Amino acid sequence: MTATSPAVAVITGGASGLGKAIALQLAEQSMQLVIADINAEIGRETQAELEQLGATVAFVEADVSQAEQVKHYVDVALERFGRIDYFVNNAGISGPGTPFADNSVEQIDAVLDTNLRGALYGLKFVLDAMLKQGSGSIVNMSSSAGLVGIEGVGVYSATKHGLTGITKTLAVEYAARGIRINAVAPGATETPMVAAYREMHPDIVARNEAAIPQQRFGTPGEVAKTVCFLLLGSVPHINGVTLPIDGGYTAQ
Repeated sequence: MTATSPAVAVITGGASGLGKAIALQLAEQSMQLVIADINAEIGRETQAELEQLGATVAFVEADVSQAEQVKHYVDVALERFGRIDYFVNNAGISGPGTPFADNSVEQIDAVLDTNLRGALYGLKFVLDAMLKQGSGSIVNMSSSAGLVGIEGVGVYSATKHGLTGITKTLAVEYAARGIRINAVAPGATETPMVAAYREMHPDIVARNEAAIPQQRFGTPGEVAKTVCFLLLGSVPHINGVTLPIDGGYTAQ
């Protein structure tokens, strides 16, 4: 990146929900964006919306559970823009929302493959690029379920605890090589994924909302602002943290 060229950010799961909110925030920073998402139709719509705002955007259809597709979105970023300055490791699914023993093997594998394997694949291939250029900033999307136990999301919780752990390890491994790795841990946030979960399990969602000291769910915009704060490094000495965005839920 020269003094005049815009920075490049890659966002997985960037077509909707938190990923789209983050993309909109980064578009305001005049960045070149690579949006990777499994949903091509919504991805193209988000690309068009961002381009109408003046952003330069590449959309890549990608199933992050497939290593070759993860490598592909990284390759597209490098071929199109020449580097990756920022990576938001966001793509994820919630799972069936049932007690752990009621999960089928297939349901367990689906959540593990998307939320943990997909995130690790992203870190591996993005770090390859960042290490060659000697700089970069990464934010992993953990969750309040990556900090405490929450009923009905056992496999999801395991994957998010995994992201909290890898964030610490990679921050230690790569800090001296110019790369920062942090994570955010949103609590329940008003996204399409949470809306779908509310439809299936309104009792669980109601209990979770009542347990939040601020008595409300978060908004995608609040998460996006926090991600951008960590990602852009206005306080560059922050490294290896997982920052809750949960209205005080995990402070109890």
